[in-house]
Amino acid sequence: MATSFNDQFDQHGTWRREFALRLKLLAEWLKDHELLDAGVEERLLRLETQLRSDKVMVAFVAEFSRGKSEMINALFFAGYGRRIMPASAGRTTMCPTEMGYDADVPPCLRLLPIETRLQPQALMEWRMAPEKWARIDLDVNNPIQLAKALEKVAETRKVTQDEARALGFWHAQAPEDNPMVDAQGMVEVPRWRHALINIAHPLLKQGLVILDTPGLNAIGAEPELTVSLIPQAHAVVFMLGADTGVTKSDLSIWREHLITESTDPDARLVVLNKIDTLWDALSTPAQIQTQIDRQRTSTADILGIPKERVIAVSAQKGLVAKVTEDDVLLRQSCLPVLEDVLGHGMMGKRQKILASAMKGGITDLRGETGRVINIRKRDLTEQMLELQSLQGKNANVIKHMRNRISQEQAEFDQGGAKIHAVRSVHLRLLRDVFNILGASVLKKEMALLSDTLLQKGLKLGVKRAYSETFDRLRGNLQRVQSLCAEIQSMLEASFTSLNAEYGFSLQPPVEPDMARFSADLDTVERNHLQYLGLGNAFKLAQPEFADRLVRALSTRLRNIHEAALADVELWSKSAAAQLDAQLRERRRNFARRIEAIDRISQAAGGLEDRIGEINQQSNALNELDAKLMELTSYLVAAQQSAKPATKVDVELV
Repeated sequence: MATSFNDQFDQHGTWRREFALRLKLLAEWLKDHELLDAGVEERLLRLETQLRSDKVMVAFVAEFSRGKSEMINALFFAGYGRRIMPASAGRTTMCPTEMGYDADVPPCLRLLPIETRLQPQALMEWRMAPEKWARIDLDVNNPIQLAKALEKVAETRKVTQDEARALGFWHAQAPEDNPMVDAQGMVEVPRWRHALINIAHPLLKQGLVILDTPGLNAIGAEPELTVSLIPQAHAVVFMLGADTGVTKSDLSIWREHLITESTDPDARLVVLNKIDTLWDALSTPAQIQTQIDRQRTSTADILGIPKERVIAVSAQKGLVAKVTEDDVLLRQSCLPVLEDVLGHGMMGKRQKILASAMKGGITDLRGETGRVINIRKRDLTEQMLELQSLQGKNANVIKHMRNRISQEQAEFDQGGAKIHAVRSVHLRLLRDVFNILGASVLKKEMALLSDTLLQKGLKLGVKRAYSETFDRLRGNLQRVQSLCAEIQSMLEASFTSLNAEYGFSLQPPVEPDMARFSADLDTVERNHLQYLGLGNAFKLAQPEFADRLVRALSTRLRNIHEAALADVELWSKSAAAQLDAQLRERRRNFARRIEAIDRISQAAGGLEDRIGEINQQSNALNELDAKLMELTSYLVAAQQSAKPATKVDVELV
């Protein structure tokens, strides 16, 4: 039987926890053997944080009444034995809803009032103000209370047409998309703008985030959904009705919000839901299957995707089958087919990406730590040669040797000015990088763009303003790349000089590559273009919408800048940590050499004893090197297999 999405995700979570434990044990081992310098510690911390905080977001996108909430119930919450998300007739999700798990927050449902759309803050800013959200505590062990509480996401309220227009739900230029007007001239809109559900569901605890979005009108009115949340989802399930096929509004969502030049086609699945409506008692199973295949082919042709990316299922029958443990009905619902595609396709791809990042980090970590061990080996070799040259020599020769070591130490200490100069130039150039990628530069760019968008009337030149903004941001990244290249060149020259003068083995780490962040900017720009055409000219004419758009853009761009800065900081720390480590080891080496000479002067057998000790230390370093290779090789092998280990089978000593 195919592995379900739940099982696949559970295996992924087990693998992540096992790998994180391994990293923690490796860090403790490195610390015990004084191999945990600042650069290695930072790299380990980033790897562990990436593993533990890695989220996998699955977004469900569709028009109203396509069965999104029922699909979420069937895929993730059938174990409760009932519906958890509201999915009955007339009770459907009306606001974007995120389900995840945060151990620092008690189980609860938080709801952001729809009136916050009248204020300029972006969703990300509202997340930082928990007091503005309505909160309902959840009893995760009581399915009835849980389902009752989550019905809040289906709540609506009646407002005037003017209020609906201000909230973004009424557009005179697109009357076909407007909500119905009742006898009193009122229209129905969602009561809540956004919902956050925090529950300790096993999958959510392992990092799964589920995003349930309402229909086209709500998606288009909330820029942060289409600019940030949906594009960053690792899997997007676009749902259609098997009974209706691809409607005009379905096609609008697909073209405007889900497909861009940068979209990964493997991250988009189309689900043709409600195939049970085609189960006609007057038709044979073969005729029903032919009709379903015809719908899949037609859907694939209209959306321009391969037929295998269209999965036909019945979420409602799949949920019933799981609750009643009806294997025959479960197979008929085709829900296991969807679970298999989600599990082995999308989840497998996500796990490979994460595993590749782990492999790169571990390889770099092994290289940095191995250099420290090699320095110690070289120092011991120098000591051994030095002591062997004293065998059979008198006290005057030994005294002369001590004076020479003391003189070398003094000259080394005096050379600290050169090392300080390297640090000073390094820090000065880094400050320039931090200024370019800092918050003030981005804030200034967003202010200029906001001024353009908030001009009165139609913004016919807004595309040019956007293009110029992104051109300047890409230019900033190019300047950062040039500065990094300058720093790298300076480090290479300085490290070469220090290696020659002091016998160091410094090797500059690979400079950060800004190309991937520039590609991220390209993606964000393309995602925004949907809002800049003539079709959205009237929306852009509304100051509150334009302001929300810029704020959503600012949040996404800030994340890109912070990620770029994090790469630069890690690179800088790795270079500085190398220098610190070799300085520390060299000073220890001077102290050990002088101590050895003093012991030899005080005791006749001291020379042979010290040579014996160095041999033991050399053997210990060889064992240390072998253990480092063993531990890191295990981690690399673990990420390549991407399967959870059954036991801890590498002993840490």
